[in-house]
Order: sequence, then structure tokens, then C-alpha cells
Amino acid sequence: MMTAIDLDDTKAAAELVEEPVLRLSRVERHYDEADRTLEVLRGADFELHAGEIVALVAPSGAGKSTLLHIAGLLEKPDGGEVYLGGVATGSLNDADRTRMRRLEIGFVYQFHHLLPEFTALENVMLPQMIRGLGKKEAVKRAEQLLAYMRLEERIHHLPSELSGGEQQRVAIARAVANVPRLILADEPTGNLDPKTAHYVFDALQALVRSSGLAAVIATHNMDIADRMDRRITLSEGKVVEI
Repeated sequence: MMTAIDLDDTKAAAELVEEPVLRLSRVERHYDEADRTLEVLRGADFELHAGEIVALVAPSGAGKSTLLHIAGLLEKPDGGEVYLGGVATGSLNDADRTRMRRLEIGFVYQFHHLLPEFTALENVMLPQMIRGLGKKEAVKRAEQLLAYMRLEERIHHLPSELSGGEQQRVAIARAVANVPRLILADEPTGNLDPKTAHYVFDALQALVRSSGLAAVIATHNMDIADRMDRRITLSEGKVVEI
């Protein structure tokens, strides 16, 4: 069984707050395509609280990636507002949005996107050092996170020397290295076999539970979706509980 670790050296990770970690309020997003406008989000509302894991389940083309990009401040909505930790982000300039995204949000993708020339340890260290943490502290935290992900024997291996499941667990450790409030994961187990997929999800779930993070995980794996706190989908451009 995984044991809890101290994921937060700078925040009270288990602090109870009334404000949702993430709140979408009447969010709209459309794209102009040739002679028509594609309405993807039409007044979407959603709230996510600390310690909560929510499955985003919807068919391809329904707007899952758009929703995650807007929640992650990678795209701006055409209407409505995105609140992160109670802060309205719509009026922030690009520099402030980038800073908030770097400090408050961790991303996990279907493909791990690890830097191939760096070891597992270095891949987890780099975001911390970019943020300004000293090398000694970054090494300590990276070792702690990788041990938590049961990779203590693999920390000096390059990504090419790791299995798919190991690579994705390194990617999860990297995503939480800077102690974000929010994890956004887009099909994080999509390229893994069922047994490995469940193992990776177990690791991610344990991390969220022990640290008070909040997570939205887009997935087509209904077995994994059923293990989360809630399931949501997109219907006619709105977020709907299922």
C-alpha cells in the first residue's frame, strides 16, 4: 500500500476551503469553420473541489480537449469566466496566465512527453528548478515523488529504458512537482494495457487523496471512470453529471 508523503512544502495541502479549486461559469467556446460556426461550449458550468477526482467521459469531438484547455488556461473562452482558487482569470494578461498555469496547474497527457535526454529524476527536477528551487531541494523532492510512485530503483534511467507505465508515472510525478492545486489529465492511461492502466490510475488517485489536489481526468476507460468521485460529460455544449 502506498504511504502518504508531504507533497506541499509551501502550502497547507489539506487546508479546507469553501471556494472550489476550479469553477467554470457559463463558459462559451466556438470555432469558425469555413461557412459555419462550430459551437463547442454553450454556457458550461462546473465546480471541482480539493481532494476530488472527476472523470470526463464523452465521445471524440464532443469538446473534452477544449474543456481541459480552457480549464488549464491554455485557451481563453469566448464568454463566461474561469475561476482558479477563487481568482477570475479572464482579465489576466498573458504573463499572469502563464504564471498561474505554471504554479497552480499540472498537466498529464496520453503521451508522457518526457525529455528523452534526461533521466527520470532530472525530468521531475527540471520544473522545480525552472520555478526557482535550488538543485539540492529539487533532487530531494524528485526522489521523494518517484519513490512514492514506486520508481525508486528507476530514477537514473532514461525514458527509453522505462516501460510505458513507468514513463507515465514519471510524468505524473513531474506534473505535481511544483505543488499545483489542480491536475488536468487527458487520457493518461490511453496507451496502456488494462492492468498497467489501473496501476497508473491507482498511483494518481493515491496522490490526489493524500495531498488535497483536485483532478479532472478525461478517459474512455469506463472501469477507471467508475472509480472516480463523479462522472461528467458534455451534452449540447454543457457539462452534465452522469
